[in-house]
Amino acid sequence: MSAKEKTPTNGAGDTPGSTPPADSAAGTAQPDTAPSVSALQEQLTAAQNQAQAYLEALQRERADFINYKRRSERELRDAAANASVNLLTTLLPIIDDFEMAMSTTPPELQGHAWMNGMQLVYRKFYALLENTNVTVIDPLGQPFDPVRHEALITDDSGESGHVTATLQKGYAWGDKVLRPARVKVAK
Repeated sequence: MSAKEKTPTNGAGDTPGSTPPADSAAGTAQPDTAPSVSALQEQLTAAQNQAQAYLEALQRERADFINYKRRSERELRDAAANASVNLLTTLLPIIDDFEMAMSTTPPELQGHAWMNGMQLVYRKFYALLENTNVTVIDPLGQPFDPVRHEALITDDSGESGHVTATLQKGYAWGDKVLRPARVKVAK
Protein backbone atom coordinates (compact mmCIF):
# COMPACT_ATOMS: atom_id res chain seq x y z
CA MET A 1 0.00 0.00 0.00
CA SER A 2 1.12 3.46 -0.66
CA ALA A 3 1.59 6.17 1.96
CA LYS A 4 -1.32 8.04 0.63
CA GLU A 5 -3.69 5.18 1.06
CA LYS A 6 -2.61 4.65 4.68
CA THR A 7 -3.32 8.21 5.82
CA PRO A 8 -6.16 8.14 8.27
CA THR A 9 -9.11 10.38 7.76
CA ASN A 10 -11.49 11.91 10.18
CA GLY A 11 -15.13 11.05 9.74
CA ALA A 12 -15.76 13.76 7.20
CA GLY A 13 -13.24 12.43 4.71
CA ASP A 14 -10.61 15.06 5.46
CA THR A 15 -7.11 14.32 6.36
CA PRO A 16 -6.04 15.17 9.88
CA GLY A 17 -4.71 18.67 10.29
CA SER A 18 -6.65 20.13 7.40
CA THR A 19 -9.21 22.82 8.02
CA PRO A 20 -12.79 22.03 7.30
CA PRO A 21 -14.52 24.13 4.59
CA ALA A 22 -16.22 27.33 5.66
CA ASP A 23 -19.85 26.71 6.31
CA SER A 24 -22.54 29.21 7.11
CA ALA A 25 -24.02 26.82 9.57
CA ALA A 26 -20.68 26.63 11.32
CA GLY A 27 -20.87 30.34 12.16
CA THR A 28 -18.48 31.81 9.63
CA ALA A 29 -19.81 34.96 7.91
CA GLN A 30 -20.36 35.30 4.13
CA PRO A 31 -19.21 38.56 2.50
CA ASP A 32 -22.05 41.14 2.19
CA THR A 33 -23.21 40.98 -1.47
CA ALA A 34 -26.32 43.12 -1.11
CA PRO A 35 -25.76 46.70 -2.50
CA SER A 36 -25.86 49.50 -0.05
CA VAL A 37 -28.65 52.09 -0.01
CA SER A 38 -26.30 54.80 -1.26
CA ALA A 39 -25.27 52.65 -4.24
CA LEU A 40 -28.94 52.04 -5.07
CA GLN A 41 -29.62 55.79 -4.80
CA GLU A 42 -26.78 56.47 -7.25
CA GLN A 43 -28.13 53.87 -9.69
CA LEU A 44 -31.63 55.38 -9.43
CA THR A 45 -30.31 58.89 -10.04
CA ALA A 46 -28.29 57.69 -13.05
CA ALA A 47 -31.36 55.89 -14.45
CA GLN A 48 -33.51 59.00 -13.96
CA ASN A 49 -30.90 61.18 -15.68
CA GLN A 50 -30.75 58.71 -18.58
CA ALA A 51 -34.56 58.68 -18.84
CA GLN A 52 -34.61 62.50 -18.88
CA ALA A 53 -31.98 62.54 -21.63
CA TYR A 54 -34.06 60.08 -23.68
CA LEU A 55 -37.18 62.19 -23.15
CA GLU A 56 -35.40 65.36 -24.28
CA ALA A 57 -34.02 63.57 -27.35
CA LEU A 58 -37.50 62.30 -28.20
CA GLN A 59 -38.98 65.78 -27.83
CA ARG A 60 -36.28 67.23 -30.11
CA GLU A 61 -36.95 64.53 -32.71
CA ARG A 62 -40.70 65.22 -32.57
CA ALA A 63 -40.12 68.95 -33.01
CA ASP A 64 -37.75 68.27 -35.92
CA PHE A 65 -40.36 66.01 -37.54
CA ILE A 66 -43.12 68.61 -37.12
CA ASN A 67 -40.86 71.27 -38.65
CA TYR A 68 -39.98 68.89 -41.51
CA LYS A 69 -43.65 68.18 -42.14
CA ARG A 70 -44.52 71.91 -42.21
CA ARG A 71 -41.60 72.66 -44.50
CA SER A 72 -42.60 69.83 -46.86
CA GLU A 73 -46.20 71.06 -47.00
CA ARG A 74 -45.04 74.62 -47.69
CA GLU A 75 -42.68 73.43 -50.44
CA LEU A 76 -45.50 71.41 -51.99
CA ARG A 77 -47.82 74.44 -51.97
CA ASP A 78 -45.05 76.60 -53.46
CA ALA A 79 -44.37 74.04 -56.18
CA ALA A 80 -48.08 73.94 -57.08
CA ALA A 81 -48.22 77.74 -57.14
CA ASN A 82 -45.12 77.93 -59.35
CA ALA A 83 -46.62 75.40 -61.75
CA SER A 84 -49.79 77.50 -61.93
CA VAL A 85 -47.79 80.68 -62.53
CA ASN A 86 -45.80 78.98 -65.30
CA LEU A 87 -48.97 77.73 -67.00
CA LEU A 88 -50.70 81.10 -66.74
CA THR A 89 -47.64 82.94 -68.02
CA THR A 90 -47.55 80.58 -71.00
CA LEU A 91 -51.20 81.40 -71.82
CA LEU A 92 -50.76 85.19 -71.81
CA PRO A 93 -49.20 85.49 -75.29
CA ILE A 94 -52.07 83.40 -76.71
CA ILE A 95 -54.60 85.80 -75.21
CA ASP A 96 -52.61 88.73 -76.61
CA ASP A 97 -52.73 87.13 -80.05
CA PHE A 98 -56.50 86.66 -79.81
CA GLU A 99 -56.95 90.31 -78.79
CA MET A 100 -54.75 91.51 -81.65
CA ALA A 101 -56.56 89.32 -84.17
CA MET A 102 -59.97 90.55 -83.04
CA SER A 103 -58.91 94.20 -83.02
CA THR A 104 -57.67 93.99 -86.60
CA THR A 105 -60.62 92.05 -88.00
CA PRO A 106 -61.81 93.53 -91.32
CA PRO A 107 -65.32 95.00 -91.18
CA GLU A 108 -66.68 92.46 -93.68
CA LEU A 109 -65.82 89.59 -91.24
CA GLN A 110 -67.58 91.19 -88.25
CA GLY A 111 -70.53 88.95 -87.37
CA HIS A 112 -69.20 86.08 -89.48
CA ALA A 113 -69.59 82.61 -87.87
CA TRP A 114 -65.85 82.05 -87.93
CA MET A 115 -65.23 85.35 -86.11
CA ASN A 116 -67.93 84.52 -83.57
CA GLY A 117 -66.11 81.23 -82.90
CA MET A 118 -62.84 83.10 -82.34
CA GLN A 119 -64.55 85.45 -79.88
CA LEU A 120 -66.01 82.45 -78.06
CA VAL A 121 -62.55 80.87 -77.67
CA TYR A 122 -61.17 84.21 -76.46
CA ARG A 123 -63.94 84.53 -73.86
CA LYS A 124 -63.17 80.99 -72.61
CA PHE A 125 -59.51 81.88 -72.18
CA TYR A 126 -60.48 85.05 -70.36
CA ALA A 127 -62.93 83.12 -68.13
CA LEU A 128 -60.12 80.70 -67.29
CA LEU A 129 -57.99 83.64 -66.13
CA GLU A 130 -60.83 85.04 -64.03
CA ASN A 131 -61.51 81.62 -62.44
CA THR A 132 -57.87 81.37 -61.39
CA ASN A 133 -57.94 84.87 -59.84
CA VAL A 134 -55.80 86.48 -62.52
CA THR A 135 -56.49 90.20 -62.84
CA VAL A 136 -55.65 92.58 -65.65
CA ILE A 137 -53.21 95.41 -64.96
CA ASP A 138 -54.41 98.36 -67.05
CA PRO A 139 -52.98 101.42 -65.27
CA LEU A 140 -54.16 104.21 -67.57
CA GLY A 141 -54.08 107.49 -65.59
CA GLN A 142 -52.43 105.92 -62.52
CA PRO A 143 -49.01 106.81 -61.09
CA PHE A 144 -46.17 104.76 -62.58
CA ASP A 145 -45.25 101.74 -60.43
CA PRO A 146 -42.03 100.00 -61.52
CA VAL A 147 -43.15 96.74 -59.90
CA ARG A 148 -46.41 96.52 -61.89
CA HIS A 149 -45.52 98.60 -64.97
CA GLU A 150 -42.78 98.59 -67.58
CA ALA A 151 -42.17 102.01 -69.13
CA LEU A 152 -41.41 101.80 -72.84
CA ILE A 153 -41.99 105.39 -73.93
CA THR A 154 -42.13 108.79 -72.26
CA ASP A 155 -44.07 111.79 -73.52
CA ASP A 156 -44.97 115.30 -72.48
CA SER A 157 -48.72 114.86 -72.29
CA GLY A 158 -50.51 114.26 -69.00
CA GLU A 159 -49.50 114.55 -65.38
CA SER A 160 -45.83 113.91 -64.68
CA GLY A 161 -45.07 110.37 -63.51
CA HIS A 162 -48.49 109.03 -64.54
CA VAL A 163 -49.30 106.43 -67.18
CA THR A 164 -50.67 108.10 -70.33
CA ALA A 165 -51.23 104.95 -72.43
CA THR A 166 -51.22 101.18 -71.97
CA LEU A 167 -49.34 99.53 -74.84
CA GLN A 168 -49.79 95.96 -73.57
CA LYS A 169 -51.93 94.80 -70.67
CA GLY A 170 -50.22 93.30 -67.67
CA TYR A 171 -51.53 90.48 -65.51
CA ALA A 172 -51.31 89.72 -61.80
CA TRP A 173 -52.17 86.60 -59.84
CA GLY A 174 -53.05 87.80 -56.36
CA ASP A 175 -50.08 89.93 -55.29
CA LYS A 176 -47.70 88.30 -57.77
CA VAL A 177 -47.17 90.07 -61.08
CA LEU A 178 -47.26 87.56 -63.92
CA ARG A 179 -46.37 90.17 -66.51
CA PRO A 180 -46.02 93.93 -65.97
CA ALA A 181 -48.12 96.27 -68.09
CA ARG A 182 -46.12 97.96 -70.85
CA VAL A 183 -46.93 101.63 -70.70
CA LYS A 184 -46.23 105.15 -71.91
CA VAL A 185 -45.37 107.52 -69.03
CA ALA A 186 -45.55 111.32 -68.85
CA LYS A 187 -42.26 113.09 -68.06
